[in-house]
Amino acid sequence: MLPCFTKQLLGVDCPGCGLQRSLLFLIKGEFISAFLMYPAIYPMLLLFGFLGLNKLYPIKHSNTITITLMVSTVGFILTNYILKFI
Repeated sequence: MLPCFTKQLLGVDCPGCGLQRSLLFLIKGEFISAFLMYPAIYPMLLLFGFLGLNKLYPIKHSNTITITLMVSTVGFILTNYILKFI
């Protein structure tokens, strides 16, 4: 696992802390553990999957869908980050 430089230098988690471990849980098939480690993993995978699918097969209204998926992913990331400090 790569170390988090923000955590090493400043001593606080960054918004991406937990993503690597979450992906590892996902690869192992531990889906609930992956979500608990980094809740934004599923919206992020959905976004990247949609972008890849849209690249291969252009989808009508893809801009609206992409923006919605981006906003939800960022919302999950920021909510998770804020809840770490509470």
